[in-house]
Amino acid sequence: MAIRVVRAAAGAVRRACGPCSPSLGPRLLRLPPMAGNVETPAPVGARPERDPKARGGWRGGARIWEETEQQAKKLRSASDAEQHRKLPKRKIVLLMGYSGKGYHGMQRNVGSSQFKTIEDDLVSALVRSGCIPENHGEDMRKMSFQRCARTDKGVSAAGQVVSLKVWLIDDILEKINGHLPPHIRILGLKRVTGGFNSKNKCDARTYLYMLPTFAFAHKDHDVQDESYRLSADTLRRVNALLACYKGTHNFHNFTSQKGPREASARRYILDMFCEEPFVREGMEFAVIKVKGQSFMTHQIRKMVGLVVAVIKGYAPESLLERSWGEAKVDVPKAPGLGLVLERVHFDKYNQRFGNDGLHEPLDWTQEEAGVAAFKEQHIYPTIISTERQERSMARWLGTLPVHDFDATAHAAAGLGAKAPSPLGDSD
Repeated sequence: MAIRVVRAAAGAVRRACGPCSPSLGPRLLRLPPMAGNVETPAPVGARPERDPKARGGWRGGARIWEETEQQAKKLRSASDAEQHRKLPKRKIVLLMGYSGKGYHGMQRNVGSSQFKTIEDDLVSALVRSGCIPENHGEDMRKMSFQRCARTDKGVSAAGQVVSLKVWLIDDILEKINGHLPPHIRILGLKRVTGGFNSKNKCDARTYLYMLPTFAFAHKDHDVQDESYRLSADTLRRVNALLACYKGTHNFHNFTSQKGPREASARRYILDMFCEEPFVREGMEFAVIKVKGQSFMTHQIRKMVGLVVAVIKGYAPESLLERSWGEAKVDVPKAPGLGLVLERVHFDKYNQRFGNDGLHEPLDWTQEEAGVAAFKEQHIYPTIISTERQERSMARWLGTLPVHDFDATAHAAAGLGAKAPSPLGDSD
């Protein structure tokens, strides 16, 4: 009887307090709250009950910490994305200047780190400054990127223009330039229409080619040193030959992989002339300027090279006209060091949108001082110092005697002798 009473009392206690835990001891008596009562605090030394998800010890706690950290990162990422979504994303053009020495041209080769290009540094600066998201740098089509001209290896630019979509952040030019090396500068920025394409909307391009004037010394008294000075008569003859390029001609001999009957080999040259020479650091230089609708690979360097060969007496003047025919002509290619993209022209775009009250004309008149300063600080000194150290023009001039400039004339004469005219046969 006494045993049954004790067991009944123990059962009542268990029902009120809950089961006994070996690790935590008997749980506190759970009394129903009375009106006005305050929750009874846990006794000193009592260990709080653990979350069932944390029963795995440290590993479970680490997992909870990692999940919390990941959630925090997602929140921060979402906050950054939300902040960027609030920024206007607009189509703009950037006016660029750069010294091309040490670069494999302008155009980026995605996936190839062996050949560094100007666009590699530009895209990196755009991402790091917060103008574009990182994935746009990996796939440039996402920001509608387009360059006006694809300059070759070693070629510089004082007026390259690229079009793209960016977030218009505060102090955008300063921030981009802050992540660029000093020999690459963004010299100007303007808003353009949403469908603007810097390559397709460009009407013409102006290049300059800077060379030491000893390149025009005649081969019979060739002077390839700093003492040579270009005479007025030689300069007039140079300009007479350069003027022959004006107009539309077939320039298949001035590039590679172009057939004489391909329509794309015909190019229109608006102007080409040589300016008055000037002396820098004891050496005389001259600048040849050429403006055309578009140019093929190596075309300008070959145009300059052929005129130099004629002036020096290696090639006859008649070779210029023959070079526009279908026959293959051996045209020498001048070094790439002196070639500079000076300016690109958007005349038709300016006529349509330049005065619409929403967009600025792409004439860059306010940026001319900055462009001139960049040429004087980074482009001209690089050409001069490199010519002094590497003597690229002098070494190239030494290769001119190897070219066979009379090959096509001899071939034409031979064919003419072996093939009588149909009129002769009819007589």
